[in-house]
Amino acid sequence: MTLSLSRRAALSTAALGVAASLLPARSHAAIALQGSHLPAFQRFRLGGFEVTSLLAGSGVMEKPFETFAMNASEAERAKAAADAFIPVETLRSFMIPVLVNTGRELVLFDTGVAPQGITAALAAAGITPEQIDIVVITHMHGDHIGGLTGEGGPTFPNARYVTGDAEFAHWAAAENEGFEKHIRLLEAKFTRIGEGAEVLPGITAMLAPGHTPGHMIYHLESEGQRLMLTADLTNHFAFSLPNPDWEVRYDLDKAQAAASRRRVLGMIADDRIPFIGYHMPFPGLGYVAREGQGFRYIPHSYQLTAG
Repeated sequence: MTLSLSRRAALSTAALGVAASLLPARSHAAIALQGSHLPAFQRFRLGGFEVTSLLAGSGVMEKPFETFAMNASEAERAKAAADAFIPVETLRSFMIPVLVNTGRELVLFDTGVAPQGITAALAAAGITPEQIDIVVITHMHGDHIGGLTGEGGPTFPNARYVTGDAEFAHWAAAENEGFEKHIRLLEAKFTRIGEGAEVLPGITAMLAPGHTPGHMIYHLESEGQRLMLTADLTNHFAFSLPNPDWEVRYDLDKAQAAASRRRVLGMIADDRIPFIGYHMPFPGLGYVAREGQGFRYIPHSYQLTAG
């Protein structure tokens, strides 16, 4: 008895043979599950500057609405979380200092909650603490100044320091433990600045009070490219941007903080300026668009790395 195959059947049989030959002879377990992982840094060019987002820490917060959207209804909170595809019971928080290499000096904005976090992120990015020339403190909450000093003294031994004059004056008079522990030791090395002052050419201070009395944000511009470092102007992409008037527990003057949010977010939306927010999802880099009565967060994809 003779078997004959059509051309189509022959080709199908050959394809199955090739596929079978590619399969392993027996199954092997790959490797043990490694657990979730976040990168320590992300770097991009901004004209003649090089900007690096640094992950100094991240953690899960329970009962997020004890901190965010305090004056919103339960239904409004649930809808905001559902619209962003995030849970209502927990929230992941990020601390994102920013390193700016101007080509001549290294400028670090904020320092995280402890030296270990910021130095580890810097090390991953190929930078040692001794190389930092200037440390800029946007405001003096503990998760921004905690990395300034540790058991061995100042974390950045060769740096000079910059902060807002109103911010320094407020905390110096407040008998605040964090200020006394991390700032007082370095007081003589601090330069205190106001609205419109330049840290260096292309790095300009802007007052955005409310979160704290002297809360500063910074406008960067190099070779026509712009970036805003917004610090704690807006603390959560799904709550504080779409609803700038929703209150945040850590805003000392909640009405003033809401007014600052509306003013600055409106500016960067209208001018289409990218921004890095200290507590945005890492690497914190994105854009803002006006939407309804508030704003929509657009995470950076490749706009600043396409060239």
